[in-house]
Amino acid sequence: MNEKILIVDDTADIRELLIEALQIAGYVVCEAANGAEAFIKIKMESPDLVILDITMPDISGFHVLRELRKTSKTPVIMLSARAETADKVESLQLGADDYMTKPFQIAEMTARIEAIIRRTTMNTPIPGKVDFNDGRLLIDFAKRRVAINDKEMELTPKEYELLRELVLNAGIVLQYDYILKKIWGDEYKDEKQLVYAVAKRLRAKLEVNPKNPKYIVAISGVGYRFKESF
Repeated sequence: MNEKILIVDDTADIRELLIEALQIAGYVVCEAANGAEAFIKIKMESPDLVILDITMPDISGFHVLRELRKTSKTPVIMLSARAETADKVESLQLGADDYMTKPFQIAEMTARIEAIIRRTTMNTPIPGKVDFNDGRLLIDFAKRRVAINDKEMELTPKEYELLRELVLNAGIVLQYDYILKKIWGDEYKDEKQLVYAVAKRLRAKLEVNPKNPKYIVAISGVGYRFKESF
């Protein structure tokens, strides 16, 4: 294991705790004490995953995440001392892969990091196959290409994973618990808002009218279904 993790938090004790635990777990770890340092470290270190505090004195974690997502799909776990649902939803809408509330258990943090890294390295493409093409939307997982009218669409890792799962099961209703287990892991079985947030972002990027979606269809109280290609 040699994945590099960047810890961004203005509290030194939290950085030290995470650094020690993650180094013991076998990760390479770097740190930043604020948002300005985070931008520098992201550029210099090219981390495989970022643990990002929301509330920092100079630049908020939301702003850092928003800027990061303009150029990078690096997985991000957001940290917050607040448990408000609004913070979690905003984090996911901005492209975060996960959200944890302080104080947290090191074992849970390590498990979530391992799950995210495992999923980002296990996406094996299907060679020689265009997975969906209706003349407007083209999806080719072998080339990791999603395009609208031949214009490349930038998807976050979670958006890509959800789209891939839906498309490879086109016409089948995928239940919330299945999606959560497949994409986020067993410990997320009650976190439906994760699916809602990522599906909402996907619709905004792919649908002609996100309020009347044709590709990603919600089955009320059950889950989502991707349209079949005929």
